[in-house]
Amino acid sequence: ESRFPPEAVAAFRGIETQGNPWRLAHDKRADWAKGLGIPLMAELGDSTELDVLYWVGCAGSYDDRNQKVSRAFASLMKQAGVRFAILGTEEACTGDPARRLGNEYLYATIAARNIETLNRYKPRRIVTQCPHCYHNLKKEYPDFGASGYEVLHSAEFIEELRRAKRLDFKRPLPQRITYHDPCFMARHDRKWSAARTVLGAIPSAQISDVAQSKNRTYCCGAGGGCFWKEEVGGTRINECRLSQLTEAKPETIAVGCPFCLTMLEDAVKSRSLGVGIRVRDLSELVAEAMKPCTQKA
Repeated sequence: ESRFPPEAVAAFRGIETQGNPWRLAHDKRADWAKGLGIPLMAELGDSTELDVLYWVGCAGSYDDRNQKVSRAFASLMKQAGVRFAILGTEEACTGDPARRLGNEYLYATIAARNIETLNRYKPRRIVTQCPHCYHNLKKEYPDFGASGYEVLHSAEFIEELRRAKRLDFKRPLPQRITYHDPCFMARHDRKWSAARTVLGAIPSAQISDVAQSKNRTYCCGAGGGCFWKEEVGGTRINECRLSQLTEAKPETIAVGCPFCLTMLEDAVKSRSLGVGIRVRDLSELVAEAMKPCTQKA
């Protein structure tokens, strides 16, 4: 009946008109990359000279906190000598919030627009730090005519670069770390090894899992489009998940999803645990481990 919560309708309107659910200006999508020397696909013309197309996603493009993750991941690729480019204003939301909340028409429309762009540039490989983008590009876009590319999550790509000795973790991070598996990576796509292998390669890091990990992971509270609507009643899901993760007594909670990052940081703040626990994306932790030992983290 097209009866959606008001907050969801606002997100739909943003996806339709500005290409992002925050309704922020579409022409600002690549502002996070200013001064970093990252080329746009439109400047290159095609992808034949590229190793990967970096699909940044809406959170990585617009959210202040997640822009730091985008810059960290881009810096890692640069240090590894990866030839990559971004779409900039030619990238739009994959439509994941629309599909999860039931607006299939909007999803089909935005997917067709993105697939037209991808088919024009024909990238061989796409890498993204957002599991929602990952799942849509890899598993759902082929139903709408997308083909010819491989999709990697940033954790998989970082591990690939580490194995090839293009990234070398030298700086010790002597801290207890537990990894929160994003639902789309672990539950839906059965991917959880790469992130743990990367964390395990960081000198002095102590890695521990809780019972609700890997294929038994627990939602951060943002999944199923819930990031775009209010929770009603009961214990908030992100606070419930934080309680599970703190059973490992971590100093750092590592994540591999922009929405998990936001939800768990909010839970830490609401519990006044900011001094004792920090939430960091995997790319940020690797960037710390890549710094010279004389440089402060």
